[in-house]
Amino acid sequence: MAPITKRKFCALCAVILSLLLLCGCAGSRYPVPDRSEVESTERQFTQPSDGDLIAIFTTSLGEVRVVLYPDAAPMAVYNFVGLARSGYYDNTIIWRSEYGFAVQGGDATGTGSGGSTIYADNPIPLEADSSLRHYAGALCAATTKGDPNSGQSQFYFVTALPDSVDEEMQAQLTENGYTEAQVAAYAAAGGLPYLDNTDTVFGQVYEGMDVVDKMACVDTVLDEEENDTFRPTEEDTITIEKVTIANYPGPTTEELAQAAEEASAENAESQDGE
Repeated sequence: MAPITKRKFCALCAVILSLLLLCGCAGSRYPVPDRSEVESTERQFTQPSDGDLIAIFTTSLGEVRVVLYPDAAPMAVYNFVGLARSGYYDNTIIWRSEYGFAVQGGDATGTGSGGSTIYADNPIPLEADSSLRHYAGALCAATTKGDPNSGQSQFYFVTALPDSVDEEMQAQLTENGYTEAQVAAYAAAGGLPYLDNTDTVFGQVYEGMDVVDKMACVDTVLDEEENDTFRPTEEDTITIEKVTIANYPGPTTEELAQAAEEASAENAESQDGE
């Protein structure tokens, strides 16, 4: 049986989007997907253990918590962690938002054309691990089209719809050597299986997937000049206020807010003293 192709997947997504638009949505926004909890033994759907490395995204739409996998994708994880701890991601934007596909950020220029790494800005090679897949909620390293070894600071969250991997695709995954548990997880969660050996998966949302879905539901405009992708409108700008690296379970939302207030007060005092 032929492998899944990007063209076929995109065509299916286009059909789904067309049907949604014909049915009518509130205003010009897409409906937030109704996601059921995925019951799976796949590591991406198991609760983090005490001490696991996590990233907490504080955004203008809410909080997203992600478990990271340094054992499977060490270069991608430590690049992300190093940049986050340096403040690189603070007050950056989600510059790309495509319903049923992904939302992307991590570019300090906000254009989608920039990027950096902790490795003297050298790109990160592909770290494809068979234990990690592009299920909905996966945190992945973005790469330049056609070059899987071009990862830098940019990342994306998979926002594929729950029913995006149909029975035909599931059969193809089985033919291509996916385990029964992986096929079942794709069937339940949805995802982008054609990217499994193209981009690096280095994390998974375990709390706040509703916030990620909201990022994919904002009004967008087609950016033909820069990347030929969809960007949130100016009115729907999504800001990543801060990315905090911690060990599970990490600080509470209230503790993060208090830390932010204290940091802001210290910064104000420092500026007054200059």
